[in-house]
Amino acid sequence: MTANSKYSLQRSMITYFLLIGFAALLVGLEFVAETGSGRLSGDLHANLAAYAGGQLSAEDALAPIQHLRSKALLMVAIILFVIIIVLTMFIKHITEPLQHMIGVSQAISRGDLRRTIQIHSHNELSQLGDVINEMSSNLQEITLMSRNLCASVQSHLDSASAEVSSAVSTGETHRRLQATFTALQSEIDTMAEMVEYFNFYTVDSGPSE
Repeated sequence: MTANSKYSLQRSMITYFLLIGFAALLVGLEFVAETGSGRLSGDLHANLAAYAGGQLSAEDALAPIQHLRSKALLMVAIILFVIIIVLTMFIKHITEPLQHMIGVSQAISRGDLRRTIQIHSHNELSQLGDVINEMSSNLQEITLMSRNLCASVQSHLDSASAEVSSAVSTGETHRRLQATFTALQSEIDTMAEMVEYFNFYTVDSGPSE
């Protein structure tokens, strides 16, 4: 990641909240300007006077209030529209990548090392995904080395056990050696079981999430 994108997720969050705040501010200023200009009260007084003189109907006299109500509904609709846009961007760029990372991380923790995290945005989440992928790759290398070590030790152990069985030795020495080989065999079997717990990434495996 470059230095310019080091805190891009933080900038995105700030941008989202600024968009909502800016929309709310504009709506609030418009409402204050509409109600505080004196035009509304003047129109109401004039209409009420005309209504009292029988020149206007009640509905026409309250027309300025209806206009203010319509404008208020429009302002609310604008704020809701901005919130929906921001929420959609938040889900696409933050929530969905996090859910993807959680799912893959859980699979890796269960031993499926074939899974990799793929985030196509350049922010802190992609950096975290790269770190988890690197950790999974290192774990896979260590586990493969352990598997090869188990196979090598098993081969030497089988060879040594065969030689001891064919060699002439006292009963006590033979029993001690057999006990040692049995303990080593148990340790190797335990390590082999642990290694086989993991599923490794291969070229033939299906596409990762």
